[in-house]
Amino acid sequence: MKFVVAVHGTRGDVEPCAAVGLELLRRGHDVRVAAPPNLLGFIGSVGLAGVAYGPDSHAQLDEDIARNLWTIRNPISLLRTGTEYITRGWAEMSATLASLADGADLILTGQMYPGLAANVAEFYDIPLAALHQFPHRVNGRLFPFLPPPLIRSTMTALEWLYWVMTRKAEDAQRRELGLPKTTASSLRRMAERGSLEIQAYDEVYFPGLAAEWGNRRPFVGALTLDLPTDNDEDVASWIAAGTPPIYFGFGSMRVESPAETIGMISQACAQLGERALICAGVSDFDDIPHDHHLKVVDTVNHTAILPACRAVVHHGGAGTTAAGMRAGLPTLVLWMRAEQPVWAAQVKLLNVGAARCFARTTCTSLVADLRTILAPQYVARARDIATRMTKPMASVTHAADLLENEARRSV
Repeated sequence: MKFVVAVHGTRGDVEPCAAVGLELLRRGHDVRVAAPPNLLGFIGSVGLAGVAYGPDSHAQLDEDIARNLWTIRNPISLLRTGTEYITRGWAEMSATLASLADGADLILTGQMYPGLAANVAEFYDIPLAALHQFPHRVNGRLFPFLPPPLIRSTMTALEWLYWVMTRKAEDAQRRELGLPKTTASSLRRMAERGSLEIQAYDEVYFPGLAAEWGNRRPFVGALTLDLPTDNDEDVASWIAAGTPPIYFGFGSMRVESPAETIGMISQACAQLGERALICAGVSDFDDIPHDHHLKVVDTVNHTAILPACRAVVHHGGAGTTAAGMRAGLPTLVLWMRAEQPVWAAQVKLLNVGAARCFARTTCTSLVADLRTILAPQYVARARDIATRMTKPMASVTHAADLLENEARRSV
């Protein structure tokens, strides 16, 4: 069978789709990937064939629009600015995907641009499946501190706003594809069509959500390629030479003041008598002097390194959150934007750690938060939750099984 994977976003968005795509390739299927141009090297390095799809995702994150979108107070300006940002390159992406999907048995889309992929799948009359790392669809469980009806009405409003922002681009795409005009949002059409929507996170985060949604939105756990890095051996040696460190990771979120951040981490850990392993991600931490109790690298294999750490501090991305939870580590989420506050809230809800906005973090607050999560009750709770997390290979296998079955249903 032929599978087309259309995914946009940072590596945290792309890697889960690549993981299941690689498993489908291993099973003998034809797998083609459409991904941001800045991540095509990554796609090729793991053995998948990729074509450019949309704008450079890291450049997008660095734009003022991405950093300040939700600070715009004028509703008209917010609508105009948001529309331009989330529909940029839509026509070109549609043409790319339409070409790639010719003869395909199924299109798998990531959590961004679902309407674009839905229209191409409708054009070819083939199944569309989505891979979500966050509860995107309307539900009553996302914010446990609010009553379910209020949660559902809030999420319904957000879905409507997304439809307003993307409708013009969708209408133009459907005209180009020769599809009839529609008055329903792509999200509603996907639900009415019964599209498979794989939840690439564990249901333990959101008690009751699996029962609320049913079997068309199955939970498989976080998907990862579990790739080794050139730093792993050196990092493992450094860890073994002293006490277990606290891991600090920033993923695809760029830290604006690297020197200040390293200074804050160094000072906080010195006060607590702790060592720190700092994973810079896309941030530029090179050539910044640091004390001997810190080690700074650009990337590590979470599965290999985190179990040897004492705690984990990170930006609140879905993948890093899952890696820390699987390792049984108490967690401090220093969130920055997007859905990261939700993962921060779930960490607190599960009593495995604490959370704070990164922009409001100081050395004093960091010391206090680290003291909190290193307390015995959080350590014990984190180890308990780890036993309820899905193992990485089981997650990938389950997701691939679901996609194979979905493609066969249409044959």
